[in-house]
Amino acid sequence: MKNHVSIKNKLKDFNKTITVSSDKSISIRSILLASQAIGVSRISNLLESEDVLNTLKAVKKLGISYKKVGNVYNIYGYGLNGFNLKKKITINAGNSGTLARLILGLLVKSKSEVKIIGDKSLSKRDFSRVIKPLKLFGVNIKSKRNLLPIRICGAEFLRPISYNEEIGSAQVKSCIILSALNTPGVSIINSRKSRNHTELMLKFLNYPIQVKKAKGYDKILVKGLSQFKGFNYNIPGDISSASFFIVLTLLSLKSQLIIKNVNINKSRIGIISILNKMGAKIKLKERKIYNGEEVASIHVESKKILKGINCPPKLNSSAIDEFLIIFLVAARAHGISKFKNLGEMNKKESKRLDLAVNFLKLIGVKVERFNNDIKIYGNPKLELSKNVKMNNFLKDHRIFFLSCITALTIGGKWKIYDKDSINTSFPSFLKILKSIGAKIN
Repeated sequence: MKNHVSIKNKLKDFNKTITVSSDKSISIRSILLASQAIGVSRISNLLESEDVLNTLKAVKKLGISYKKVGNVYNIYGYGLNGFNLKKKITINAGNSGTLARLILGLLVKSKSEVKIIGDKSLSKRDFSRVIKPLKLFGVNIKSKRNLLPIRICGAEFLRPISYNEEIGSAQVKSCIILSALNTPGVSIINSRKSRNHTELMLKFLNYPIQVKKAKGYDKILVKGLSQFKGFNYNIPGDISSASFFIVLTLLSLKSQLIIKNVNINKSRIGIISILNKMGAKIKLKERKIYNGEEVASIHVESKKILKGINCPPKLNSSAIDEFLIIFLVAARAHGISKFKNLGEMNKKESKRLDLAVNFLKLIGVKVERFNNDIKIYGNPKLELSKNVKMNNFLKDHRIFFLSCITALTIGGKWKIYDKDSINTSFPSFLKILKSIGAKIN
């Protein structure tokens, strides 16, 4: 079966209502926390992507059983440090940095050695930011050059830590929080602002976690060894998945779209703030709080005139996974757009900032790069008529999504490889595009 798609026509005007895939970050976290709960947890609408399925496989290897009944996954936990490890095992995190980093936090008291491996892309990513705090807890952890594979063997006696997380990484912060669950005493994390799904989920479970807000950072206090019971959780739609359809609508003529039941956690909706500053009129309706997270329907319509932006760096962490598609909007906007301090993009599945610059040049956009800052010269009349071949992007799912949306909005004849990459986070992506009217072969 071919592993590419062909797109030869721009998408015509549409007026549709859709739902996107369930939130990947919350799906992974719900499984990991269910593995630490006492009794059965029932998780509905779980995203069945490669990253999430690898998380299920991981907890099963650690002695946690699960069963799917209809749209619900029942996960049977035995409480904190309830893993049944009688011998050395290997966990393959695939492409998921979230899984690889967070599960290390749950292995701090493992009685047997666990080896964490991943695919080619994940094996190139730096794990020093989680290895350092884990060693402070007293965990035995080994790695060459801070890369996978990582070998971890828990310590019988852990000590609480006070740690400054200065990057603004939700994965690092969450790893430390999960480590603290199994550690006696109170651990303190002074963390730069980043997505806060782990904290919200623990609050929803009535776990003794405190979050004190300060300018530019959160002070998080985690009291260890407090058990919690199994829970019911319904996963909302993923704002990262929704972002591609938001931009598709903005850049298409005479089009409207409603995206139902999307997570609009304030730490995740930087893209909406940025696009509205550029002249979009994206509205959040039917807002409600569910399981500690805010959910809404996103209403968006096409916009003839969009303007460049001097993007406030304070929005970086809340839009870090969406800058690729934001850059496409900047390419079609009036004026110059400036983005600063985006080095974190190069620590994702691929060196996304590097690839983004090359991609923009490929489609005829003037772009300047200064270290981790970029300047994009917008062209509202940007149109392509040439043949474009997209490959060698390290199978990064978001580059694939970006390529499809670009083809459907600025034209050209595209052949986009590594179609299977969508299984990482959004297996139904192409199906939804076709339901809107996209012609994809």
